[in-house]
Parts: sequence; C-alpha cells; structure tokens
Amino acid sequence: MRQDTVQARQDGNGKAAIRAGVLQQPRATRMLDKLNRPLHDLRISVTDRCNFRCTYCMPKEIFGTRFKFLPRSEVLSFEEITRTARLFTQLGVEKLRLTGGEPLVRKGIEELVAQLAGLRTLDGKPLDITLTTNGSMLARKAQALADAGLRRVTVSLDALDDTVFQAMNDIGFPVAKVLDGIEAAREAGLAPIKVNVVVKRGTNDQEILPVVRHFIGTGITPRFIEFMDVGNTNGWCMDEVLPGADVVQRISSEFPLVRLQASTAGETAQRWGFAGRDGRHDPMLGEVGVICSVTRPFCQSCNRARLSADGKIYTCLFATSGHDLRQVLRSGATDDDVLQFATDIWHGRSDRYSEIRASLPPSTRKAAHKIEMHYIGG
Repeated sequence: MRQDTVQARQDGNGKAAIRAGVLQQPRATRMLDKLNRPLHDLRISVTDRCNFRCTYCMPKEIFGTRFKFLPRSEVLSFEEITRTARLFTQLGVEKLRLTGGEPLVRKGIEELVAQLAGLRTLDGKPLDITLTTNGSMLARKAQALADAGLRRVTVSLDALDDTVFQAMNDIGFPVAKVLDGIEAAREAGLAPIKVNVVVKRGTNDQEILPVVRHFIGTGITPRFIEFMDVGNTNGWCMDEVLPGADVVQRISSEFPLVRLQASTAGETAQRWGFAGRDGRHDPMLGEVGVICSVTRPFCQSCNRARLSADGKIYTCLFATSGHDLRQVLRSGATDDDVLQFATDIWHGRSDRYSEIRASLPPSTRKAAHKIEMHYIGG
C-alpha cells in the first residue's frame, strides 16, 4: 500500500483540503466519528432536478423556469458514483439509497443500479440498494429497476385527496398515477415498499387517517415525517410542525398501536404495529412509521453520509457546506487517496443539528445557509 497518499484536513471553511500524509486508517474496517457513530448508509443524490415543485422542498417561486440547475459536466458520472460506493463499502457502508431531486429523471438510472448491484459489503454480502421517488415515473420503470438489481423503493405521497396532493406537488400531478407506480413496484418485487408523508399542520394533517386506512393490511408501510427546516426556501416555522406524538395519537384513536423494536441500528423511524384483537401486533395488518427529527432528534444514532449530485460529501442533512470529493476523483487520485479523504471526513464528524436546534437563537438558524433538500436528498 502506498504511504504517500492523499489525506484530508479541514480548511478555514470547514471543507476538506488535501495534504501529503501517511494512511492511518486500516482498510476494510468500520469507522467511528467523534460521537462514536459508525458509517453504515450512503445516500446518493444522482440529480438535483425534479419534475415536482413541492412547496416544502422546491417552491415554484424560487425553482422556476429561470433557476439554473447543475450543468451535466459537474454531475458525477455513473462510473464515478460506483467507484465512490465501492470504496465506501470498504469503510463499512452496507446500504445505498438513491435520491435526488427525483432520481428517475436521471437518464439510464437502471444502468447505475446494475453497476451498484455488483458491489459487496465487508462481509461479502450484496448491498441493500433502495431508491426514494415521487412515484411519477415508477409505473414504467419499476420492472427495469428490479431487473437491474434494485431491492426496494420508498415513494413520497403527501395526501390521498387529489386537491391536497396536487396543491402540494404544485404541478397538478394526480394521486392515481402515483398509486399506479406503487402497484407496479409491488408487482416487480420491489418490497417492502414504504410511503413517506411529510406532514404540515394545517396543510395535509387531515390526510393522516385516510393514508393509514388505504394502506393497512397491504404490506405497504406509511411513514409520517415531521416538517423539517431543511434548506432555506421552504418557509419552515415550528407552528407548522405536527409532532410525531400527535400523529401516533391520531392514528391510535382509530387503530390501536403497539410500539415495535427498531429493525436496524440507526433507524430513523419509530415503528408502530397495528394491534389485533388480542392487543398484540398483528403482522397481517402491518405497521406505520413516525419520523420525529424535530421533536425527538435521533442524531446520536445517525450513521448516514450523503453524496450530492456534483460529488460533495455531506455528513448531515442540515449541513451548510460539503467536502469536494469530485475534485479528488477527477485529480487522478488512487483508491487509497479517496479512502483517506473519506476516512478523515468521517473521523472529524460531530454534526447534531437537530439536537441543538431548539437551543439556537432564531437569528442564528436563519443566518445559517443550509443545503437545499433537492440538492442533497432527503
């Protein structure tokens, strides 16, 4: 192994710079950050573009026809993404989630899935490869994605009422076509399917029970997500956050629930199973998830790194800056160079924004220029 490898350090802007050094991190080993959190998941944004203009993510008044998205030359190629994912598996990554923007607008996304499907974990097992989508293109792509090696999908669906849903996606896209996509995913074997609902008090919180009624007993798990202050453009305010505890209370008023154990380490959602007549969880009825990143932060167990479409590594969804991996990849760096770069970033990680959000003055929260959700993925 080379000893004169590239090593990452922090410059004055908190970004990774490169200096000569000696590899300190053994290869094929799991890493811990400053809070002893392992690296387990890599979320990969394959594009910053989306065909929806959801009001909590890409409001039309900002992301209109004049908005300039990343030029193609700045977006990572499939080969660059695959190389990055391969090297991250040597640092402990076992799960890949493809996001966007809307990942299915990236031409040839099936080719990327096929490349990633050939990778293996440290234990020699296939990676858990999943994808989050708004479902608009899923009906025609589900089978090809499954054939390429995608294992499962998560679909965003914020309401079953067409008027509410079309107002939230702000392009008039109908619920029925998303449901068609979910059914196509089920038929293609992309399961278990999860359905994400971002809940905004006063906008779509009346849709909680209709969504539960629709999916109970289907094997599809709806997950209700507290409205978060990701980015700077969605007009977030605490008054529009419906606490996850209130979501659970509303559901349990009609459907008795039983708290379930987390299925994996670092799981973001609280799991609640539907109870049968005996008061125990009935697996045939299924479960719901509640993600409380505002009212009950889970920073202490966060094991996710994020790769933006233009090749920057982010260690928090609420980050204000990233580390330019693309520059390293395109500089002719060896695999050891890239591994050291990623290693130093994770070892220096101490992010816990959601835990300290409440203690920050409003002026500080507003002043921090956080990365937008369409760019980094949810």
